[in-house]
Amino acid sequence: VMRRNPFGMDICCRKGSRSPLQELYNPTQVSLSNTAILHQIRRDQVTDTCRANSVSSRKRRVLTPNDLKHLVVDEDHEMIYCYVPKVACTNWKRVMMVLTGRGKYSDPMEIPANEAHVSSNLKTLNQYSIPEINHRLKNYMKFLFVREPFERLVSAYRNKFTQKYNTSFHKRYGTKIVRRQRKNATQEALRKGDDVKFEEFVAYLIDPHTQREEPFNEHWQTVYSLCHPCHIHYDLIGKYETLEEDSNYILQLAGVGNYLKFPTYAKSTRTTDEMTTEFFQNISSQHQTQLYEVYKLDFLMFNYSVPSYLKLE
Repeated sequence: VMRRNPFGMDICCRKGSRSPLQELYNPTQVSLSNTAILHQIRRDQVTDTCRANSVSSRKRRVLTPNDLKHLVVDEDHEMIYCYVPKVACTNWKRVMMVLTGRGKYSDPMEIPANEAHVSSNLKTLNQYSIPEINHRLKNYMKFLFVREPFERLVSAYRNKFTQKYNTSFHKRYGTKIVRRQRKNATQEALRKGDDVKFEEFVAYLIDPHTQREEPFNEHWQTVYSLCHPCHIHYDLIGKYETLEEDSNYILQLAGVGNYLKFPTYAKSTRTTDEMTTEFFQNISSQHQTQLYEVYKLDFLMFNYSVPSYLKLE
């Protein structure tokens, strides 16, 4: 099942030790090799989906620097992390700040959430020259985390449209959604945009006008479009459902597992499968089908089955 390291032995060794990429493809520890097989299966799933959908997904476009702004680079440990909002990305950014901070931070949870999202705190791949980008894509271990697409979508909706403090989202997207999707909207709703219903949000996402107007916001953009897994070979695909194991496996490969653990805390507000089912109850089967089409590649690529609550046409 294990494939040889596709990069041969041109991976240079950092500080006399093995790079995460070497440790992944030629594990020295038995405990690491079992997990490596699971990740090989996940990688194969992505490759197969890209191949099967090559007509729609692989118009051989060249990635632009703008496509690389979600890829966070850790020079010291030779790793690249593509962050996906609503998939533990705040905690992963905190961890990356510990890894790249050269001792400035030691405990991820001491970093305030808003600080983790300040772009200058982390270096992204689009800030490098083309040769530097290519070198890192070839030699660094690349990983991302994914989540069941509709659970992630409901999580984004709850966070951005039902919390009173997210006024910038209400103004930028809420007012637009109300204007376009609500008949007889009140002046206040049109001005504030702070009471968007989930049905209106779905109608906005599947509206062809929305797709033409501008790219989706990163909180509901597909993972496929944020991280470009058909153009960038990800070595590890972590899942929200196995967040702790997958995260700590990555930290182990990076050689920091002894002193750095992925922060875990039970969030009572987190979006669950049951909650997602409830949100979809009021969505017509026609809209469910159209929405599934938008996120279909994410479902297929990351091996999520069609949710049982969906009434697809």
